[in-house]
Amino acid sequence: MLIYGRLFGRLFYDMNTNNRIILRGGTLVHEGKQTVADVAILNGRIECIAPSIEATDNDRVFDCTGKIITPGLVDLHVHLREPGFSRKETIATGTAAAAHGGFTTVCSMPNLEPAPDTMENLQQQLSIIERDAVVKVLPYATITRKRRGDELVDFSALKPYVAGFSDDGSGVHSGEVMQAAMYEAAKCGGIIAAHCEVNELLRKGYIHDGEYAKAHGHRGICSESEWAQIERDIELAAKADCRYHVCHISTKESVALIREAKRRGVKITCETGPHYLTMCDQDLQENGRFKMNPPIRSAEDRDALVAGLQDGTIDVVATDHAPHTADEKSRGLELSAMGVVGLETSFAVIYTKLVKTGVISLEKAIDVMAEAPRRIFGLGGGLQEGEAADIAVFDLDATFTVDPTTFLTMGRSTPFEGWELQGECCLTLVDGKIAYEKR
Repeated sequence: MLIYGRLFGRLFYDMNTNNRIILRGGTLVHEGKQTVADVAILNGRIECIAPSIEATDNDRVFDCTGKIITPGLVDLHVHLREPGFSRKETIATGTAAAAHGGFTTVCSMPNLEPAPDTMENLQQQLSIIERDAVVKVLPYATITRKRRGDELVDFSALKPYVAGFSDDGSGVHSGEVMQAAMYEAAKCGGIIAAHCEVNELLRKGYIHDGEYAKAHGHRGICSESEWAQIERDIELAAKADCRYHVCHISTKESVALIREAKRRGVKITCETGPHYLTMCDQDLQENGRFKMNPPIRSAEDRDALVAGLQDGTIDVVATDHAPHTADEKSRGLELSAMGVVGLETSFAVIYTKLVKTGVISLEKAIDVMAEAPRRIFGLGGGLQEGEAADIAVFDLDATFTVDPTTFLTMGRSTPFEGWELQGECCLTLVDGKIAYEKR
């Protein structure tokens, strides 16, 4: 039987599942070590990892000499915009972009129409995923009905079908509601993935309340709008004994609070994005491609995030891939929609700016982009015999210039436009099937 799906606007198919794929001579990077080996894949799973695997005439062999073979990357925070906002992105285009970037699993955020707050509404999204996705997509359910911050969803009913629970795009402003949500999540073994933002502290800001905002007459978003809600939620999570994951942290205070909470034994994890680790507000330009929420903050904040990544306070790098239409991103810093795309540049940005410069090791990069997300969210997988063949191959010597016109996502707005990067994805396999292959 042929396995097929829709990718790049055309039908593609993989070989009969009885035939093997062999990845020849690459350097496997996983579990904190590097090993040169061959990988054989059969029936969607890793059949064998060995120094040398003999190929038959029926096998398809990929020469991976000089390249790295990694567990497929996992992005815990993407916006695929469907159902409800397909003018910005679709599950087909978003997952094609993910495969292009080396991602084999993505977790889609719930600010959709309808919001995935009941099984009926969630099923609309699951049906599109089943039909169109070329990588694995695990949706989040909302924490509250319609993300309004008041009435809780049915956690136990939704839990088997979702990655976790989030009202991403807005914070849960009532401490009582968040406490109740954490108790419900703890009862069913779910994870709360929180967008932390205090509305009263935003004051109509739209970039970081820092030097650039002052110099150019922009309204700023203060750091406290993020960390104050994290501070509140840490105490609630400790009381509920709930697994609590903080989305897209951007401030030095957030890092310090989470570091201390981990020291105390709170069940807390967190993520940050490539742009927060590699840019500061002095890098901003009068262009909507630099506008996202939370905003790119000060150099001091960036350095604290890097330190948190180095010492393990920050568990995961996630893109917060958030595509908008060209018109929505063409209105400058003040009036453009918040959100940038990142699936197709994430690995290369981290490799070029943090690994090649010696800030973190390659093994650390693979951990925070592939292995830690699996551990935290119980996703399984990895470069082990018998596991699903969710694998990415990267050429670390390949250099490219970030050109949004070549993206597979419908979004074109990225702060990395024009950057010279290294580390290009050559091949992405999902359950042993080719989701992306560089031509």
